[in-house]
Parts: sequence; C-alpha cells; structure tokens
Amino acid sequence: MEWIIGLIAGLLGGGGACYVLLTNINKKSQQKLIEQSNQKSDLILEQAKIAAKRITDEAEVNSEKLLSKAEVRNEQIKQKKIQEAKDHFNSKRSEFEKEKSSHVVEMKERELTVVSMENDFKRKQSDFKAKMDAIELKESELTAVRDNLEKQLKIVSKRKEELDASTEKQIKALENIAKLSESEAKEQLIDAIKAKAESDAMSYVKDAAEQAKVTASKEAKKIVIQSIQRMASEITIENTVSVFHLDNDDIKGQIIGREGRNIRALEAATGAEIVVDDTPEAIVISSFDPIRREICRLALQRLVADGRIHPARIEEVVAKVKKQLEEQIREIGERAVIELDIHGLDPYLIWMVGRMRFRSSYGQNLLKHSIETANLCATMCAELGLNTKLIKLAKRAGLLHDIGKVTEEESELSHAIIGMKLCEKYNEHPAIINAVGAHHDEIEMNSIISPITQACDAISGARPGARREILESYLKRIGELEDLAMSYDGVQKAYALQAGRELRVIVESDKVSDGFADELAFMISQRIEKEMQYPGQVRVTVIREKRATSIAR
Repeated sequence: MEWIIGLIAGLLGGGGACYVLLTNINKKSQQKLIEQSNQKSDLILEQAKIAAKRITDEAEVNSEKLLSKAEVRNEQIKQKKIQEAKDHFNSKRSEFEKEKSSHVVEMKERELTVVSMENDFKRKQSDFKAKMDAIELKESELTAVRDNLEKQLKIVSKRKEELDASTEKQIKALENIAKLSESEAKEQLIDAIKAKAESDAMSYVKDAAEQAKVTASKEAKKIVIQSIQRMASEITIENTVSVFHLDNDDIKGQIIGREGRNIRALEAATGAEIVVDDTPEAIVISSFDPIRREICRLALQRLVADGRIHPARIEEVVAKVKKQLEEQIREIGERAVIELDIHGLDPYLIWMVGRMRFRSSYGQNLLKHSIETANLCATMCAELGLNTKLIKLAKRAGLLHDIGKVTEEESELSHAIIGMKLCEKYNEHPAIINAVGAHHDEIEMNSIISPITQACDAISGARPGARREILESYLKRIGELEDLAMSYDGVQKAYALQAGRELRVIVESDKVSDGFADELAFMISQRIEKEMQYPGQVRVTVIREKRATSIAR
C-alpha cells in the first residue's frame, strides 16, 4: 500500500509541476490547462485507486494460498515425524525382544552347562572313590606278596650258603686230584679257547681275503668294461691344417693381392700360414694353434663373400672375427655344460670349457676328451653304487680335470696344479679341487672321486687311435719357439710358420728401431741354435711397421 500511495503522490506532484509550467507559458490557456490537468489527475487518481485495489485483492488471495499451503506442509511434516517416531519405537522394541530372547536362550544354556558339570563332578567323585578302594586292595595284596618274598629270600640265602660250602668242597677235591689251583685251571682253559679262536679266525680271514681278491678283480674289470662300452664314441684326431674351399680359382689372385700384400697381411693378422697352390678350388690354412686356424678360416670366408680384399679391410675383418669367436667359444662351453647337466659353473670356467674345443692333447680334441671323461666318471660311480651327490661331483671333476691346459697365462706349473688353483679360485667343491690336482699324482688323493677321475682320464686317452705322441711333441716344439721370441722386450707378436721352419716376429715400432731389428733377429736365431732341437734350419724374420695417421676435418 505504501508504494501505491507514493505513486499517487508522485503523480500529484507531477501534475502540480505541469500546472505551474503551463501557467507561466500561457496565461490565456491557463484555465483550460488547469481543467485538463485536473481531469487527467482525476483520471490518474482513479486508475491508481483501481490498480491499488487490484493489487490489494491479489495480495490477499496470495496470502490465503500461502497460508493454506503452509498449513498443509506443517501437517505433512507432523505426520512424517509421528511415523518416524513410531518406526523408531517399533525397531527398538524388536531389538529389545531379540536381546531378551537371546538372553533367555543363553541363561538356559548356562543352566544346562552347570547341570552337566555337576553330573561330571559326581561321576568323577564316584570314580575316584572306586580307584581309592582298588588302591587299598592292591596295597594289601602287595603287603602279602612282600611278606611271602621275604620268606622265600631267607630260604634261598640259606640254600646258597649250603651250595657255596658244597662247591668249595668240590673245588678242593678237584685241586687235589688235578694238582692245579683254581686260577691256574682258569688260565689254561682261557689259553685253549684263545688258540682255537685264533686258528678259526685266521682260516676265515684267509678264505675271505682270497674270495675278495677274486671277486674284486672280476667286479673291477666288469665296471671298467661296462663303462667303456656305454661310453664308446668316435675318436677325434686334430690336425694342423684346415682346407678352405672356393667357388672358383679366380678368387685366389684377389686373396694373394699385388705382390702378395694381401696374403702377408692376413698371415700377420692371424698368425696362420696360408698355402695357395695348384689344388683346384681350395686353399690350405696351416697352424699348430686351432684358434688361429679358425680365425683365419672365418676371416677368409667373410672376405671372399664381401669381395673387398685389401690390408686395411683384412685387419678390420680379423678384429671382428676374433670378437665373434669369443662369443662362439662361450656358446660351445654352455652347450657342453648343458649336455652334461652340470649346474652352477662359474661363467669364466664355462668360457674355459669352450676354449677346450680349440685345443688338442696328443692329437685328441680336449673338449671331446673332457666330456668323455666326465661321462665315464658318472658311469663308473653309478656302477660302484655311489650316491647321487658323488656322481654329480665326479662328472664335474671329469669335465674340469684338464682345464689347466687352456689358461691364457704362461706358467711353469703343471696343468693339473693350474687347474686345481682355478677350481679353488672359483669356489668349486673341495673333492673336485683334489680330483683335478691329483689326477697325475702330483698331490695326495683325499676323496673317492680322485682315483675315479684319474682312471677315467687314462681310459679315455688310452683307447686305440685316441692320441698321437708325435703330433703333441711337434706342437710343443712350435709353442716353445714362439714363447722364445715373445720373451724379448718390444716383441708384440710371434708366429711359427712352415712347420716351424720360419719364425715371424712382429715388433713395436716405438720400442724397436730398424737397426735393433737386425740385431734382434740375430739374437733370436742364436738362442734357437743353443736351446732348441729342430730338423733343418729356422728362418727368423723381424717385421717392424710404423704408421702415421692424421685426420682432415
């Protein structure tokens, strides 16, 4: 209502203002304007009253509607609260009834438990009373038995005294008859029993010893023969040459190179001798070291397949082949270990086992020999009835017994002692260490697998055709020839070629001058004459090369 009144007042004020303005503008039409203004103001006032009444009516209607809605809402809330209170009461009542029933059940169970406990107590009480009655009865019986025993003991003691007296009388009578005392009679009886026992024992021991000799000899022969038969395998003889096959003879010229520079570079890089003769589609690679021959063969294979053959390329390929061969050696060792079912071997020892593939002992491949020895050891241990642990140790010792032959370091010690130290370094079992070191009787055997390893090593090497003594002595002489040259300061590499009739010595250019190279060749040749035995003559060639490299950027 206030805003309606304000509106009306505003309208009235506006009308008054218009009236004043019109009075000032035109005095003549003042009256007319006043009348018009009054009419308008009356009209406006009437409209305002109508609007105010309408608004008042609408407000009353709206207020009645809101009041009725509020009453309905309040009634709903009231009914909801009443229902919630009823639900809460019902839930609490049900919970109370449940607890009440559970308590009743619990009380009944407790009553039953108490009743059962009372019954148990009464039963135990009766049992205890019965046991006490039985104990009292037994006590009375024991008392009677004890009294009876005491009476019998008195009788027995009396009879014992009578027997002792009678025995003494008899002994005295026997002593008078035999003219011997009791102690003397005992000694004679004991001596007679001893003599008879010793005679019987000696006879038994002799028979047992004879039977053991016959049986042991038969069993030993049986075990060895069975082991050899079960391990019969092909005999591998290592040679000192390898044949490299070519697709055609035209490639031989590229391998030789201009004035033989390619073949010289290949020989200097690998240490093997390459023989290019009239043999169709073949080149012979000669070296006492199987690793050198294999490096040379693989390098030739790559160079021929690539087609680019020159000294720089040869050195690059040889370096890659050496790295590849190292990985191949490791794979060979892993295959050998897997084949023998040996676990936990140190990676370095596995690599050493792989190196055995490129080493021979009196012409016999060392890896084949070691694998054969390992299998023989396992078979012989099984035939002897040893446990599984000893069988595995014997097989491991058989594989590692010659590992000292493939060490990279030169040593004056025997290969058995070197192998023993290697096994000790890489934490092998003490029985294996002893077996490796004692298989040539250089140390005392303290394990049962040591003589077995020694016997199996001899069996593998003694089979007909397994070894060649002449080849081994030749390889030893060639190795000594190279070692002699390597003993001088400044020598980088030394290769024995032409079956030991030529020795090529590669020296470091910064340590050996051209003048000293001639002197070094003379010194090596003189030492060979004094210290070594050889057929024919040995040519010593000292090679000194100086390379200057610079890079333009």
